[in-house]
Amino acid sequence: MKIRKTNALRLVEQEQIPYETLSYVVDENDLTALHVARQLGQDPAQVFKTLVLRGDRNGLFVCLIPGNAEVDLKKAARISGNKSAVMLPMKELLPVTGYIRGGCSPIGMKKHLPTFIHETCRMFDKICVSAGRRGLQLKLSSHHLTALTSATLGDLIVSTGDLP
Repeated sequence: MKIRKTNALRLVEQEQIPYETLSYVVDENDLTALHVARQLGQDPAQVFKTLVLRGDRNGLFVCLIPGNAEVDLKKAARISGNKSAVMLPMKELLPVTGYIRGGCSPIGMKKHLPTFIHETCRMFDKICVSAGRRGLQLKLSSHHLTALTSATLGDLIVSTGDLP
């Protein structure tokens, strides 16, 4: 089956980065990374969701966090050089990134935004991120993703209490 190319797929191919695409059935009522992980039979900690935030000092930035985690806005603000940060309103996502909710890739946005990836990405040989449309994921090494997006790794999630 031929897959319609997205900006994310074109950029990965242009950089000759090895990747896989994984397709899943979209549930318009459940666009969560947990649903995607279940559909793909992947570890939710390995399926990263792309969040776009606005900082009070430095403007827009991207955070990639495991699908089974919640972003810590204070940690995200700190790592991005802001004092505070909020999620980008949904109505602004498409105009800012070129992507819609449930299909927002950290690769190939309209404009390159500072990108931060939760440090647990290093635990896996490969991680999954949106390939730029609902129903399609991109599986690639976190090393390649970090290089392609010029990302910084760090702690971005709410502590669950069971971590040291």
